[in-house]
Amino acid sequence: MRRLILAALLLPTLALADVDSRFAQLRDQAEALGSLGTFLDKYIGECSSFFSGLGCRGAAEEFRKQYEGKKLYMIVGESAASMVQPGPYQPGSGNYTILVTPSFPGGSYHLTQGAPSQLGSEDQPLVPPVRVTGTTPVGWNATDFMRLFSNHQVRLQIVFSPEGIWGLERNQGRGKLYGVSCRVEGVLLSNARTGKPLGMWLADEPADKAPRK
Repeated sequence: MRRLILAALLLPTLALADVDSRFAQLRDQAEALGSLGTFLDKYIGECSSFFSGLGCRGAAEEFRKQYEGKKLYMIVGESAASMVQPGPYQPGSGNYTILVTPSFPGGSYHLTQGAPSQLGSEDQPLVPPVRVTGTTPVGWNATDFMRLFSNHQVRLQIVFSPEGIWGLERNQGRGKLYGVSCRVEGVLLSNARTGKPLGMWLADEPADKAPRK
């Protein structure tokens, strides 16, 4: 019985054993985000609903003050499929690049890296991608790498700091799309099936710095 209890206590630690210590430090400094949609709704405080009430905008302003300078952490599951795309892959070395578009939908709003200056044809915020690099396991080939994306096997974890609100006119005069701009502090990609890390990007680290083993 004692062995079973000890094993249960160790499971969370073992699950995080492969997480790079630099990202783990960022994550441990951040507040875990339960629902992105709820957070964006409270932060923006559009207050367009008939039932919003007179204190809606004041509550939103107070909510924003609570998160000034704070870091938040969230996990993006299968919905990350629309945010991650395969970049260059080198068959000889197994080195690859994964492009992450830092625009995360939540309810009627978006969380974006910085404030976008324009929207795409489907009213999606246009922001430059983040480049995450890594190396495939021994025995993998280009087909195995591409299968990560076709089977939606990429899990994304991010740490970010909210910075403010943006608004852009939708196409064809359908009102404004609002969102929250942020500074993405770190991105960690992992295989959703195995939990193994695929790569990491840190805002305060040069992109060409070799990853730690």
